[in-house]
Amino acid sequence: MTQTRAGRIDCTEIEAKSVLNRVRGMPFAWSINPYRGCYHRCVFCYARNTHAFFERSGIGDWGTALYVKVNAAAVLRSELASPRWKGEHVAIGTATDPYQPLEGRYRITRSILAELARARTDAHIITRSPLVVRDIDVLSELSLQAGVCVCISLPTLDEDLARKIEPTVAPPRQRLRAVRLLASAGIRVGVAIAPILPHLTDGEEALREVFAAAAEAGASSAWHSVLNLNEVAKESYFGFLREHFPSLVPAHESYYRRKYAPRALADDISERVARARRGVALRPRETIRAQPQRVQLALFDEVP
Repeated sequence: MTQTRAGRIDCTEIEAKSVLNRVRGMPFAWSINPYRGCYHRCVFCYARNTHAFFERSGIGDWGTALYVKVNAAAVLRSELASPRWKGEHVAIGTATDPYQPLEGRYRITRSILAELARARTDAHIITRSPLVVRDIDVLSELSLQAGVCVCISLPTLDEDLARKIEPTVAPPRQRLRAVRLLASAGIRVGVAIAPILPHLTDGEEALREVFAAAAEAGASSAWHSVLNLNEVAKESYFGFLREHFPSLVPAHESYYRRKYAPRALADDISERVARARRGVALRPRETIRAQPQRVQLALFDEVP
């Protein structure tokens, strides 16, 4: 295990025992997280509580204590070659951004995509980073071999607000440029308006602007989720509100007595999303199509 310090960032290289993580209760069965921790210091991030595994704080250490799975590609190759592996869909970046700045140096995510293409395993990626466009070549190969979709998180187009809620993330216009470049390259790309923050990013007109900008950039899909706050994320988010929007604290105290927003609030926001999306055409552009699975012929099989 090697540890380096860059400014206020502690970067620790670790050896992963496994890379594929079994997932329950989600639309996908498996996930991959190339890193532990995340440079992006999004104030609402539900993954902050994962630092407890390393006895680190999800408040003070989040964004400054990062762990790199340097052997991820080799471990993944072994896992994908196992007879037990059934070739199920894989989600990349469920608890860390796979394209956070460290990826520029370590290229762990890139090597993972190459292994998935080799094993013809389809995947989707979620990221807030325009760095994903660096890997258009590998994404194109994975699209051809199995299929891939990139989802860019874009909760708001308001650049001032974006700097407050995602202080180390690229501005919205750069993320839209990434959507445009991916779509132009034939990569299927969508947008996640997530999380929607009550009284901050839930206005119907603001939501409509995000949908319209995503469609114009070439996004073929968009989805949303309403803010949820586990114990650590709640501490972080309420600290942010007290600093920047103190008048919203009482309302949020009533909303977030538990992890999830009340059903009435979530339903109201979902209705606004539906109205905002009305009339916006999110249509897939021409994309790279996965080749049909090759069937290995026995020596004496007759070729039709």
